[in-house]
Amino acid sequence: MSQLNIAVAGASGRMGRMLIETIQNADDAKLVGALDVPQSPALGTDAAAFLGKPAGVTIESDLAKALANAEFLIDFTRPEGTLKHLEYCAAHGIKVIIGTTGFDEAGKAAIATAAQKTAVVFAPNMSVGVNVTLKLLEMAAKSFSHGYDIEIVEAHHRHKVDAPSGTALKMGEVIASALGRNLDDVAVYAREGVTGERDPSSIGFATIRGGDIVGDHTVLFAGIGERIEISHKSSSRFSYAQGSVRAARFLADKKTGLYDMQDVLGLK
Repeated sequence: MSQLNIAVAGASGRMGRMLIETIQNADDAKLVGALDVPQSPALGTDAAAFLGKPAGVTIESDLAKALANAEFLIDFTRPEGTLKHLEYCAAHGIKVIIGTTGFDEAGKAAIATAAQKTAVVFAPNMSVGVNVTLKLLEMAAKSFSHGYDIEIVEAHHRHKVDAPSGTALKMGEVIASALGRNLDDVAVYAREGVTGERDPSSIGFATIRGGDIVGDHTVLFAGIGERIEISHKSSSRFSYAQGSVRAARFLADKKTGLYDMQDVLGLK
């Protein structure tokens, strides 16, 4: 496989730096661009300076400059920023790996439209472990389709701006689909006061925000006399970064199309 020339959006953020470190340590990848918001104090600095080994890549706010040499853009920013970046990439044939969460239906539709012009991997979680967990949840849901109440509990750091997490919602979608339900019809996102008896067809969500929790997700299948819990806990963003570079490798021979990590991992 030829070298993967990758740019990173949100280059000075926590996830951006983890992506840059992972790319710098990959034998088949090279950091060729770094993008950040116009108000970032990191603009004009070397994107890998924090590693003590400069990459010779300056952090830019101008899309044309940041993506001039890029074949791929990895983006874990905010929906509004990601969609702006995606529009540019689609127009210039740059492939995109999107780990951003919190898109509304219009945003998801825009991603699908862009994928007609360039290749896109769009997944709420790039971790290999999380995506294997999604497959396990699909299998479990089919076995626990009757007599088990389903609850999804997720915890993230205090800076996360969307809730429930994109991963928790994806878990709910996978489970609902396996049960022949539509998540929009059965999801319960809040409980307060006298709520009445639990609807056995519902899928409940609980959200925790605090400290520096990278990302914990647990799905509880609660039956009579037993409980089954399937959990994934992230202690580092490294797994997300590794999965993102793996997604770039997957897109290397793709020109257009919308894919997710289940495609990347061959789990479909």
